[in-house]
Amino acid sequence: MSEIDFEKLAEIELRKDEAENADTEESKGSFATVSNGDAEISMSHPYYDVARHNIIHFVGDDNLGRKVIVFSCCHLPPSYQLNHSRLLEYLKYTLDQYVENDYTVVYFHYGLNSKNKPSLSWLQSAYKEFDRKYKKNLKALYIVHPTNFIKIIWNIFKPLISHKFGKKVIYLNYLTDLRDHLKYDQLNIPQEVIRHDENLRTKQKKKPPTPVKIPPPRPPLPTQQFGVSLQYLKAKNKGELIPPVMKHTVVYLKRKGLKVEGLFRRSASMQSIKEIQKLYNQGKSVNFDEYEDIHIPAVILKTLLRELPEPLLTFATYDQIIGITSVESSLRVSSCKEIVHGLPEQNYAVLKFLICFLHVESLPLVDRNRGLFK
Repeated sequence: MSEIDFEKLAEIELRKDEAENADTEESKGSFATVSNGDAEISMSHPYYDVARHNIIHFVGDDNLGRKVIVFSCCHLPPSYQLNHSRLLEYLKYTLDQYVENDYTVVYFHYGLNSKNKPSLSWLQSAYKEFDRKYKKNLKALYIVHPTNFIKIIWNIFKPLISHKFGKKVIYLNYLTDLRDHLKYDQLNIPQEVIRHDENLRTKQKKKPPTPVKIPPPRPPLPTQQFGVSLQYLKAKNKGELIPPVMKHTVVYLKRKGLKVEGLFRRSASMQSIKEIQKLYNQGKSVNFDEYEDIHIPAVILKTLLRELPEPLLTFATYDQIIGITSVESSLRVSSCKEIVHGLPEQNYAVLKFLICFLHVESLPLVDRNRGLFK
């Protein structure tokens, strides 16, 4: 976009801001305030014509002892009432008193409108007027209540502004954000700005929360092993009922882990577990010998079961399983058989495979069961 286009766009955004604020402004003639809040400006002041509007003033030190200068747009009178060249001279006159040491500037954007805004050419000449003397010791420029107008102006000035200076610009959406940086009570914030801040907060409270867009779940990889159903694993393994990960881990544990105390009850490196899961999901081979930790295949087996979308005993049997304790003791075995035989084919096959493994004589069943289904 050309500079002219940007300026037109900036004007449009300003008018949008005016329209949005029109409903909540209590006083539409507040932009030409004369008193400076603390003391009246003497008519002998060299820049009385500008200073009397209290657009720019010194308010003390920030939390780090740096001088603070405030620029309040809501005090800018209509352009035909103010010589903007004199405004620039007065701004330099004010800053000259402090630029030899570190200082900060607070810019209250609220109140800038199409009637009182300086021209784009004035802003450009103003920036050029501020040579290294002014920029070097400026440690922070706080822009309070920024709008889209600020973003557009920033795009116009971007080619002129150094990266170092750009890092000094800090945008604050609410007045309370200033408390983290400045001595808030010293700022003498214009009432118009305070009311605007209150209006913004009220609107924010009334605004319904932005709905969070949840991306659709990614389809599983053709070789996915974790986080998919037993039906999916069966379909991807040519009808084989026992998932490959389960076969692999059980074979390895039978060979090397049957005499290990605390199997299925000890943890393992999460980094290694995630790495192995990734390999399995990508259809790659896993060599547990490389990890030198017999608890890793045990944790992988538990993880496979834990990440099933539906429990091995299925949601449908939940109430029946919970109700087993209320069944007469002589009927409990037959009730359990009924539940197990009612499972889907692949669930029944996997459960039987696990129970057979846990029933190996050299490994107490109770210890296996307590750890694996924990």
